[in-house]
Amino acid sequence: MNTETHFNAPSDAVLLAYGREVHMLLSSSTPERWKAYVWDMFGGYILVQKELGYTPELSNVFWSFKELLEFFEKAESLSTSSH
Repeated sequence: MNTETHFNAPSDAVLLAYGREVHMLLSSSTPERWKAYVWDMFGGYILVQKELGYTPELSNVFWSFKELLEFFEKAESLSTSSH
């Protein structure tokens, strides 16, 4: 979860490098499949909580998974709008 209040814009080279990394990640599977993977990971995490006990970071983990899911939803809409 991004809680930074001051934002320094990255250079074009850094943005291109991030873009290449994201492209490589997304090319390994469809955004739809990535969303399913995120739900599978979160579901597994929730199921194991009974064995792990109280986790004070659970709400942060939830929001991180939510942000990942939203990222793949945006990626999915970008890929469908570019066709």
